Order: sequence, then C-alpha cells, then structure tokens
Amino acid sequence: DVQLQASGGGLVQAGGSLRLSCVASGLTFSDYAIAWFRQAPGKEREGVSCISSSAVRIIYADSVKGRFTISSDNAKNTVYLQMNDLAPEDTAVYSCNAVRGTISLWGQGTLVTVSS
Repeated sequence: DVQLQASGGGLVQAGGSLRLSCVASGLTFSDYAIAWFRQAPGKEREGVSCISSSAVRIIYADSVKGRFTISSDNAKNTVYLQMNDLAPEDTAVYSCNAVRGTISLWGQGTLVTVSS
C-alpha cells in the first residue's frame, strides 16, 4: 500500500519550534515532489512549502519564509518541515502531499497548536 504519514505536531508556546515529518511508503520517494499544506479551523487549506523531487527547487509561502525550512532525506523516505518562531496563526492541521505528474497522494495530518 502507498501511504504518507505526517507526524511531529503538538502544543507549543509562541516563539517555540516543532519539526514535522512526512514518511512515505510504497512508492519511489525520490520521484515525487512533496508539499506541506495546512488548514486552520474555519479557513481554507493553504500551501506552506514544497520541495521538488530532486530537491533542486524549494518554495515557501510568504507567511512562513524565514521561519520554516523544508528538507528531504531520500534514504529515509522522509520530508521534514522545521518550524521555528511559531505564532498562534500557525495553528492548523498540517498535511503532506506527494505529487508525480497526475498522481497526488495525501496522508493524514498532524495538529499543530501554538499558544500565545
């Protein structure tokens, strides 16, 4: 089975840090671009960051630039999202998405709650 599993969420105070992990199984990880999305309560899902299959290209949403860092470890089939200087507005369910051509795979999200 092809699976994506996000983990690493939790409760953190404003200014704190968390590292999210997205582990893929059942696919050739290095063939896929991986993106992180988030959805806050009552809001639409928004893209946070994306790393290309070769890790040559990385994109960040303006709202997280300078605070979040995406990275990949192909040997572990894992993409990380290091989140620093977290703010209450970062509170959301974070999910990862693997894309290759017309294939789009989603995993269950992980909840990040930032207290003020």
